[in-house]
Amino acid sequence: MSEMLLSTTPAMFEARPFSPRCQAIWRRGDHLLIGVSPGNSYFGPRRISELVSWSTEFFAAVDIVYADLHVEVQYEAFGHPPEQALRRAAKEIKATARRIRRGVEESGRPGVGVRPLSSFTDDPVYQRLHRSVLDALRTDPVLKGAAEGMARSFLTARLGEGLPPTEDQLAAGLRYIAAELPFFLDTPALLQVPSSVSCYHVQLPLTPVLFGRDAGLRAAAGQGYAVVRQAAVAGVPPHAAA
Repeated sequence: MSEMLLSTTPAMFEARPFSPRCQAIWRRGDHLLIGVSPGNSYFGPRRISELVSWSTEFFAAVDIVYADLHVEVQYEAFGHPPEQALRRAAKEIKATARRIRRGVEESGRPGVGVRPLSSFTDDPVYQRLHRSVLDALRTDPVLKGAAEGMARSFLTARLGEGLPPTEDQLAAGLRYIAAELPFFLDTPALLQVPSSVSCYHVQLPLTPVLFGRDAGLRAAAGQGYAVVRQAAVAGVPPHAAA
């Protein structure tokens, strides 16, 4: 399924909803979810500030959720002793939270929610969605293949070219992905909003699985997805823009 460029103003970012349905949800403008991963240098304070300022022009509500689950498990899978892995994960998560809050503050836009992923683990809706993800990873070969491909891509970038991830590393990556997937399935139910678009700055291997098929685990009717990234500046491609 092809992406569609959605023209917006001001032209600070460009949005590419995945499908016509995702585009329709975007145009409703109810809610935008921005997901941030620890250690991702793309989401510095300045970019978060600009993204928040831009997105609040089009959405009635904006929330940022940052991943803080299973981060230490990934460090352990890369060979760090458990205590050191826990310290490194905690440090990275705190730095991520600081960057987000600083960016939101600098945007000057009140009402933007900032929450860690762990704050949802006691929520029955999150628990139900997470269980459905874990069940699908066991029974749905299409979803499992896409999730493993996403995990391998992430791990390979850290391991270096030519170094395949071990089974333990792959399992850690899948746990991390599974914890985030409820927000790609049904953010409206999780945050009690009429509809929502989850966004990221690149297309994810799981996007066509969750948003482009008619069977298996897939996004709820009010859930959309869009690639949102900085627009081209003076002929510079969006992926290369500062």
